[in-house]
Amino acid sequence: MMLTLVAFIFAIAVLVAVHEWGHFSVARACGVKVLRFSVGFGPRLAGWTSTTTGTEYVVGVLPIGGYVKMLDEREGPVDDSESALAFNTKPLRSRAAIVAAGPIANLLLAVILYSVVNWIGVDQPQALLARPSQGTVLAIAGLQGGERVVQAGYEGEELEPVQSFEKFRWWMARGALEHRNVQVEFLKPGARNTQAVVLALSEVDAPDANAQLFARIGILGPYSQAQISTILPDGAAALAQLRTGDVVLRVDQTDIVDAGQLRDMIRVSGRDAEPLPQTWQLDRGGERLTVTVKPAREREGDQYIGRIRAGIGSPLAMTTVQYGLLDGVGEALAHTWETSALTLRVLGQIVVGKASLNNLSGPITIADYAGKSAAMGPTQFLLFLALMSISLGVLNLLPLPILDGGHLMYYLWEALSGKPVTLTWTERLQKVGFVILLMMMSVAVVNDVTRLLR
Repeated sequence: MMLTLVAFIFAIAVLVAVHEWGHFSVARACGVKVLRFSVGFGPRLAGWTSTTTGTEYVVGVLPIGGYVKMLDEREGPVDDSESALAFNTKPLRSRAAIVAAGPIANLLLAVILYSVVNWIGVDQPQALLARPSQGTVLAIAGLQGGERVVQAGYEGEELEPVQSFEKFRWWMARGALEHRNVQVEFLKPGARNTQAVVLALSEVDAPDANAQLFARIGILGPYSQAQISTILPDGAAALAQLRTGDVVLRVDQTDIVDAGQLRDMIRVSGRDAEPLPQTWQLDRGGERLTVTVKPAREREGDQYIGRIRAGIGSPLAMTTVQYGLLDGVGEALAHTWETSALTLRVLGQIVVGKASLNNLSGPITIADYAGKSAAMGPTQFLLFLALMSISLGVLNLLPLPILDGGHLMYYLWEALSGKPVTLTWTERLQKVGFVILLMMMSVAVVNDVTRLLR
């Protein structure tokens, strides 16, 4: 709990500080006097005032947000000697640059963080496919499990290398959410020549980017061999004299491809009032054996399942994904762009009703992911920070009056009409934007609570 809280506060503070630094640095470069740079809202927790610029640097009690207060004639009287330093007296291009600098700073932070991770390298599961369930996109395409994905890309476009299972999942999510088919090039176990198949992701109903979506596609996890990893006493596995390291090749008349398939067969056996004994063919250190295993029937929630009281699955085959200096930056730029574009598409689909509001997450979910990623190590926390920085940057570019994107829309109107938006209209639009943002935040919090209660 403490790690989650610390990680969440640290993440929000960093993201807000970088966002406000973007506004601050460009404002200073454009000759605008900055009165206050604040990370957090509410009463002042700590701070100091620069003796050279007069800028007050503040840390507020509430870390969720921040602001940069600039000299502005619309907010109070300004001495004639400082009139040229006021925000409102600057040319349109300068004001637009100052407003856009916050979101851009967040996107640049994401590029930097992704680049650092790419240079360090991260261990990820290889792009080995588990056996897909019947009726899923992968199964319909003829994939059976054990294949190693080599390349992927949108149908009709150039394919890109797939170095890890996460990269493959990324292509599947993009294809489903953007309603585009993805072509996959793969190697079958023991094969030397690759084969290609087109996955019909354009036909997948994908209102949410969640586990159910990946289940419909057929990729709940990477390939794991059907190997006995642990055995608990007094269970069906112990009674059948199974041993750790045994590899299950066949159950009755069904060839076993991977651990997921074997676990499913064991669970399904519990549907019978009295599970039938199963004939298992094993590979035990190169020796072929046949044993009889009778799963026990146990209640789980509102259903009965079969269990043998043994761990099933071999360690995942891992690979280190690492890039050189320039390639790391290029990959970071591409991933930041793709993630930003995908985020905008999902938000657009939410607006038109093609995507579910369940995609919106609030502070509880963000805090949860902050704690989990921090517990997994620095690299995963950096990836979390990068993703959140993209989300913050994209969100602030939305054309809502209360956000940076809304102010950019004001400046677009000013550029086209030759006159600024009146103060009356600005106040009205600000109220509308506040209501819309409050509604979005309310939905996000409700989603958080719903996930928490599941």
